Amino acid sequence: MANPENLVEIWRGDLLESIHAGHAVVCGPDGDIRESWGDPTAIIYPRSSCKMIQALPWAESGAAAGYSETHLAFACASHNGAAIHADLATRWLADLGLSDKDLRCGPQWPADLPERNTLIKSDSSPCQVHNNCSGKHCGFLAYSQYLGAGPEYVEVDHPVQVAAKIAFEEVTGETSPTFGIDGCSAPNHACSVHGLARAMAFYASAHTRTDARSTAASSLAQAMMAHPEYVAGETRACTELMRAMDHKVAIKTGAEGVFVAIIPEQQIGIALKIADGATRASEAALTALLVRYGVLDGNHPAARERMFGPITNRRDLVVGEIHTTPLSR
Repeated sequence: MANPENLVEIWRGDLLESIHAGHAVVCGPDGDIRESWGDPTAIIYPRSSCKMIQALPWAESGAAAGYSETHLAFACASHNGAAIHADLATRWLADLGLSDKDLRCGPQWPADLPERNTLIKSDSSPCQVHNNCSGKHCGFLAYSQYLGAGPEYVEVDHPVQVAAKIAFEEVTGETSPTFGIDGCSAPNHACSVHGLARAMAFYASAHTRTDARSTAASSLAQAMMAHPEYVAGETRACTELMRAMDHKVAIKTGAEGVFVAIIPEQQIGIALKIADGATRASEAALTALLVRYGVLDGNHPAARERMFGPITNRRDLVVGEIHTTPLSR
């Protein structure tokens, strides 16, 4: 991953202690680059930042007709495994005539502390519905049933994953050079940072078009904006920042320092990748770009927490701060 640019600085006292470098691209509706930092051609795995693309064939086919906005948002989620998430996944599976055993994402301890504590106190083990990707996998299963396809929906040659790859390559405008297997066992196709930003710009401008794919993309983005609690969960950057922007922008994190944004009012998409994979840096950089484009108040507590810190020690003393350089210039 050549030529990343320094995007986030960590200061402790008067000393620059750490630097997070990376790549960021802002795209307009025609796929043009409005601004970039680092190398727009850097090839990355989008990881969970592209879940709205993986859900696109399901939504576009008509298989999602009759589902609520919360279901659409949940299909794009990397959630906390809170009760609202596990309960929705359980109900969705039941409506399909399926159960937890039909998922292929694997069990995961909830990041949501109340739900984690409930499991521990009852001496229970986490289920697959607690997996942060269970919403995406419920969507996969719903689409697989619609297609009349087999149960191993995460295999790269399964019709669900074939459709997901086709959609991914079409909205990124690129032929994916390779794929990896994500933490939830589904294929994750690589693209450039520019390609990922181009895809987000497609979603950001989708409301201006009437074709089936654009209508589906717009519905997914709108669902994410309307129900941020189902996209991530309490205390999470995606949820708190979407609320701070009055539900007018959709944002989505991905593992290893990836973050994207969909800004419908300006018809622009943003994608960024922090080279060392640090979440604190991807959250800071994405926040700075949202402020830069005028959709987030930099003084909002959710913005200040991520863009500036402060960095505190075990006694809650302020000992450092975050600088988003050069994104805040």
